[in-house]
Amino acid sequence: MIFGFGSNDDYDDEEEELELVTFQGALNGKKPDVKANGRLMEIGLVPAKEIVSDAMLRRAETVRVETKGSAAVVRLYIDGIAYPGGRLPKQEAHAITQMLKLLAGLNVKQRKARQKGGIKAEFQDTPYQVLVETEPTPAGVERLTIRVRNLKQSVETPDELGFSETMKEKLREMAANRSGVILACGVPGSGTTSTRFGIARSVDAYMYSVYTIGDLESREIPYTTEFEVKEGDDLETTIQRVIRIDADVIFADAMSDAETAKIIFAKQKEIAFISEFAARDTAQGLAKLLEWVGDPQIVVDGLHAIVSQKLLRVLCNDCKQAFRPNPKLLKKVGLPPKTKVLYRPGQPDPEDPEDEPCEVCGGLGYFGRAGMFEMLEMTDGMREAILGGADVAAIKSKMREERMPSFQSEGLRLVAEGRTSLDELQRTFKSK
Repeated sequence: MIFGFGSNDDYDDEEEELELVTFQGALNGKKPDVKANGRLMEIGLVPAKEIVSDAMLRRAETVRVETKGSAAVVRLYIDGIAYPGGRLPKQEAHAITQMLKLLAGLNVKQRKARQKGGIKAEFQDTPYQVLVETEPTPAGVERLTIRVRNLKQSVETPDELGFSETMKEKLREMAANRSGVILACGVPGSGTTSTRFGIARSVDAYMYSVYTIGDLESREIPYTTEFEVKEGDDLETTIQRVIRIDADVIFADAMSDAETAKIIFAKQKEIAFISEFAARDTAQGLAKLLEWVGDPQIVVDGLHAIVSQKLLRVLCNDCKQAFRPNPKLLKKVGLPPKTKVLYRPGQPDPEDPEDEPCEVCGGLGYFGRAGMFEMLEMTDGMREAILGGADVAAIKSKMREERMPSFQSEGLRLVAEGRTSLDELQRTFKSK
């Protein structure tokens, strides 16, 4: 049985001695009402600590608990790959959900609306943030998502994210215009929000005043000002208030609909915007933006760039294995003929009983993830293509023609540098 799941009676003495996470308060500052929730603390605190500790031990960035019938299925996501995390009785899953809501400063009694919060935590002398999200389901129970952020391994800056020098310089120049829109896009779980923060941190905050009007999700953007949004103000009113104080850049929440996109593009001549939205890649994102805004001329006049990302697993440095690639393979995948060595994930020799899995990566062969980035720029050629009615295929063709950064070129660079494998690159492009 995996540590952290099931009843305490299932643990042996060694498992019981394992250290559990220490919760240190809600990120929103609200203190749990221990007296009013004594029974919940009694039955839910230890199981909540166990499920979070297990995630931290296994380097899981996300845990999902979904109740189906009389039991809950637990899945852990390690470097973006789902692994089974066992099953829980329905009552225990409910207790864990309510306990984490309480510790995150959320409303324990509210079970019919989506809620998000977070908890400060420490595990094995390492600071963490445990982000908690619940959402109701048609079955009348809540679906629980736990996201674990190791603050010692946080990836926040453009350099940490892997932005190239060229990309960083272009983003700085775009924001310096004090107008226009820069967007991040991607599918859920692909690092879109981190990319949006990376774009914001590419702005020279010494030279330009950056105001945030969205949820920072307990992250920080140095030298920016959090704008106080008045209760009852809509997005358009809030933007206008920021413009009045001579701000240069607005860091906004994700765009989720056409109305929001139209408001932002209507105001982009007066202030620059950094935001994000959901799309598979930059070309698909541009097509979605054109549909939302409705007028291609408004988009080409206001959009500076769309940055998208894919996350792929990085080979474990302790066990990755080098091999000499066949020249035909290099030609087939598009790697330079001068490439002398590539790497694959290390695996124990099945014929050697003493060859045990790598202790660093747990035998997975990968440890951590890196980003591949592509950036669609609104060049003169791209403007002409869009106004001429270019579809997604034509937009991608124009990006290749103008040698804009692409997932393919970035992925092959990471393979050539020995940071990832060809198999992982192929898996990443095949995954939806």
